[in-house]
Amino acid sequence: MVEPASNPHQIAGVLAEALPYIQKFHGKTIVIKYGGNAMVDEALKRGFARDIVLLKLVGMNPVVVHGGGPQISTLLTRIGKKSEFVDGLRVTDRETMDVVEMVLGGLVNKEIVASINAQGGKAVGLTGKDGSLIRARKLTREVAGNPFDYGHVGEIDSIDPALVHSLDQQKFIPVIAPIGVGPDGHAYNINADTVAGKLAATLGAEKLVLLTNTKGVLDGAGELLTGLSTGETEELIREGVISGGMLPKVECALDAVRAGVKTAVIIDGRIEHAILLELLTDSGVGTLFHF
Repeated sequence: MVEPASNPHQIAGVLAEALPYIQKFHGKTIVIKYGGNAMVDEALKRGFARDIVLLKLVGMNPVVVHGGGPQISTLLTRIGKKSEFVDGLRVTDRETMDVVEMVLGGLVNKEIVASINAQGGKAVGLTGKDGSLIRARKLTREVAGNPFDYGHVGEIDSIDPALVHSLDQQKFIPVIAPIGVGPDGHAYNINADTVAGKLAATLGAEKLVLLTNTKGVLDGAGELLTGLSTGETEELIREGVISGGMLPKVECALDAVRAGVKTAVIIDGRIEHAILLELLTDSGVGTLFHF
C-alpha cells in the first residue's frame, strides 16, 4: 500500500521527481501486460485504470494487453467443463475456444475498457481478429517426445501495428485481448505475455511492463534483483535461479529487449500504483531487463 504524501511539500517533491521521467517517456509507447491480482482486487483495478489515464494525459502512449485465465476457468466450471492444462498451456477445443473468446474478447476486455473510460480515458477494446491485428497459426509442440494437439492454441505469425498506431494518434488507449486469427479465419488462444512482448517489439516500444503476483526476479537468497543485463539473466537461467513459472515471463522480457525494446520490467502488481512507481519515480518496484 502506497502511503499518501502528508503535506503539500511532499506532494511537490513527488511531482518534481516525476518530471524527468515524464520528459523521457513523452511520446513513447509503453506496452503493459495486465494480469494477476491487479485484475481481481477492486482497489487495484481502479488504481490501474487511473494510472493508465494519467500516463496518457502526460503524453505517453500506453497499450494494454490483458490475460484472463482464472476468469476463463471459472466460466468453464459454471458450464460443467473441466479445464485441462498440459505443460502450462490450456488445451482449447472448439467449445473452450468459444468461452475464451467470450471471456477475453467480451467480459474481461470490456470491463477494462469501461474502467479506464470511467476515470476519464478513451479506451478502445480489441482482439487480434480486429483489423487482422494478430495473425496466428496453430501451435505445434511435442509433449513427452510425441506431437500433442492443443486444439485452438496459437503462436504468432505477425502483428500489424497500423490499427494501434491509428488509435494512439487519435488519443485512444488500445486494450488488447490475446486472441489471434489464422489464415482460415479461425481464432486462436495465445499466451498474453507472448502477445505483449511481440507487440512491444513490433511497435518499437520504449518499455514493456509485465504485471505479476511476485516482487520480480529473486536471487538464490530470496532477495530482489532490481536490474539485469541479458547476459546476467541468461546465466541465472543456466544456473536454475530463474525457473518454474517465472521463466516464461523472463524469456518474454528477454525476447522483447533483444528485438529492440529499450527495457522490459517485471513488477509486483499487488502494489498499489505499481506502474507509476516504476515509470515516474527513482525507486522502481521490480526487475528491469536491459542489454
